[in-house]
Amino acid sequence: MATAKLQKMEKIWKGQDVHTKVRILKSIIFPTATYGCEAWTINKTDSKRITAFELKCYRKILRISWTEKIRNEEVLIKIGTKTPILLQSIKKLKLTYFGHIKRHQTLEKHILEAKMKGKRGKGRPTRRWENDIEEWLETSTSQAGRLTSDRETFRRRVQEATSRNG
Repeated sequence: MATAKLQKMEKIWKGQDVHTKVRILKSIIFPTATYGCEAWTINKTDSKRITAFELKCYRKILRISWTEKIRNEEVLIKIGTKTPILLQSIKKLKLTYFGHIKRHQTLEKHILEAKMKGKRGKGRPTRRWENDIEEWLETSTSQAGRLTSDRETFRRRVQEATSRNG
């Protein structure tokens, strides 16, 4: 859906300066692409696809063909950023949502903390929503839940987690 919107805005990409194009991209295309991202479970493949989409958007803005041999680092320099920001913003939204859930007595909190009875199926366990939280904050979900009670401390941890690459 976001790719289709990117294609529809062809006239805008031809006429403006790069700074204006980036602002339009961040205010229209990226929110469309990340709608509902708080509920996503992000694995390595998804992470690579998100970064690839972001760089595809930047290349469209700069009018760089996919046949031109220009490295991603060069594209980011031309845009004026050091690292891709879309995945960082998704991480921040998801961690902020986690903090919101843990601080309030809601149905989402009860679902998040619930344990299922019985045996699990064969094979590798699927990646869960909480695995992203544990990986990004480098702590257990229960410890991260205790961190959310102090908003300032939790906000600092979220800032640290989103500023790290990976």
